[in-house]
Amino acid sequence: MYQVWIDQDLCTGDGLCTDHCPDVFVLLEDGISYVRDPVSLLVGNDPGGSASTVEVPRKLEHQIVDAALACPGECIFIEVSGSGAPTDGAADDEHDGDDEHPG
Repeated sequence: MYQVWIDQDLCTGDGLCTDHCPDVFVLLEDGISYVRDPVSLLVGNDPGGSASTVEVPRKLEHQIVDAALACPGECIFIEVSGSGAPTDGAADDEHDGDDEHPG
């Protein structure tokens, strides 16, 4: 299972994440991207950051990885939990081996 959050301090507001996965990412009036729960559609913007992590349905996992890879601000973080985690390292953090990937 993937969980995703955005570091709003790093967000450049390009909106590429919303192009890749509008079910999870939303660009608000402040020009910054936030995650929203694709089931309830509640936006995780208060307070934002890792406190606003949302679970991603399996059918959207590829789209959020693509969004993280395309993000010029490298502000999208994907956490892998549970037994369904990919083994190819696509969502592993390059820096410290944690199950986080900046996008």
